[in-house]
Amino acid sequence: MSNQAAGELGALRLQVDIAPSGQGTLSGLTFAVKDMFDVAGIVTGGGSPDWLASHGPAARTAPSAQACLDAGARLTGIAIADELAFSPFGENVHYGTPRNPKAPDHVPGGSSSGSASATAGRLVDFALGGDTAGSVRIPASWCGLFGMRPTHGRISLDGVMPLAPSFDTVGWFARDAAMLGRVGRVFFNDPAPPIRRVLWLEDAFALADGSKILEQAATRLVDQLGVEVRRIDFGETQKSFADWLAAFNVLRPREIWGALGPWIRQAHPQFGAKTAARFAAVEQAAGADVSEAQAFRDACGRKVADLLGDDGVLLLPTVPTVAPRKGIGDADAPALRERIFRLTCLSPMLGFPEVTLPLATVEGCPMGLSLLGPQDGDAMLLGAAAKVG
Repeated sequence: MSNQAAGELGALRLQVDIAPSGQGTLSGLTFAVKDMFDVAGIVTGGGSPDWLASHGPAARTAPSAQACLDAGARLTGIAIADELAFSPFGENVHYGTPRNPKAPDHVPGGSSSGSASATAGRLVDFALGGDTAGSVRIPASWCGLFGMRPTHGRISLDGVMPLAPSFDTVGWFARDAAMLGRVGRVFFNDPAPPIRRVLWLEDAFALADGSKILEQAATRLVDQLGVEVRRIDFGETQKSFADWLAAFNVLRPREIWGALGPWIRQAHPQFGAKTAARFAAVEQAAGADVSEAQAFRDACGRKVADLLGDDGVLLLPTVPTVAPRKGIGDADAPALRERIFRLTCLSPMLGFPEVTLPLATVEGCPMGLSLLGPQDGDAMLLGAAAKVG
C-alpha cells in the first residue's frame, strides 16, 4: 500500500503491517479492519478521539480478524469509522470523510466508511466492517462493492466494540464475488445449497429512486440465477416496512445506551453535533417499554422464516437512494436516515443474512441489490453472488 494512495483516499486512521500467522485461502491478500476491531498492541479508536484517549492497547486481536491472519492475509490498515459506529453516512468530523472512489463528490456511507473506501480504492483486497443497521450494506451499495452481513451470531463479536448487541454483526467488503467467497470460506464451512425461490419485494422497489433501473438489474439477476420468481407485496402479509422500522427504533436505543451510555456519562466525549444529537435522543428513548416491539420482532420473524423456508430469498434494493453528496445538512439527515433504515432494518430485526450485489447505476452512482436469506443461509447467498459476480 502506498502512502500517497492511502492519503488520497483518507480511508485509514492508521497504516499497519501485521504479517499473516498462517497459510490458507487468503494467502497473499491484504485487508483492513474497521476501527472497532481490537488488534493486539493497538488502541481501538471507535471513530472517536475521546474513546481512543481513554482506552489502552488491545491485549489480543479480535477472533474475526485473527481468523483472516490465520488464513494467510496480511493486515495493512485500521480503517476510519463514524463516531462509535452511529451513522449511515461516513462523515466523521474528527477524522474526515473517506473518499468514495466510485462517486467522489458523494459520501462513502457508514459506519464502515473507511473499510469500504479502502476496498473500492484498491488499498486492500478486502476489508472487515461491522453491520448493525446497515453499516456494511449501505457503504457497499454506495461504493459499488459486494458486501456481506452474516446470520447474527455466526461470526464471533469478541473484540469488536458493541453498538446494539442483538443487531451487531461482523461483515466484509470485496470488489468481486470471488473475493467475497474466499473470505466467506474462512468463516463458513457448510455446503452452499442452491437458491430455489426468489421473492421479489415489489413494495421495496417502489420505495427506491431509479426503481425502473433497479428492476431491470433485478430481472437480469434472477435470469442469471435461473430460479422460480414470485413478485409479492411484503407489507400485505408481513407488516409494512414502516412497522418494522418503528419496532427497530424502539428496540435499538435501549441496547445502544446499555452498551455505550456508561462510558458517555463518564467521559463526556466531544461528539460532532449530529452524533451528539443522536446519542441524546437514544438516552431519552432508552427507558421505553420494549415488550410490544420485541413481540413484533419474534412473531414477524417466525412468519418470514416460514415464508423463506430453507431455499428462498427476498430480493430488494439494498438502500432506496444513491449516496448523498458530501456535507449532508442537519435538516436533511434525519429523514434520509429513516428512509434508508426502512429497508436496511429488515435483516437486523430478523437476524438473517443478507448479501448486497453492485448491479445498478443510478444518476451516475452505484446502487446495490440485496438477497436476504434464511437463518444460516450464508453459504447459499455467497453461492448466488458467485453466479453473478
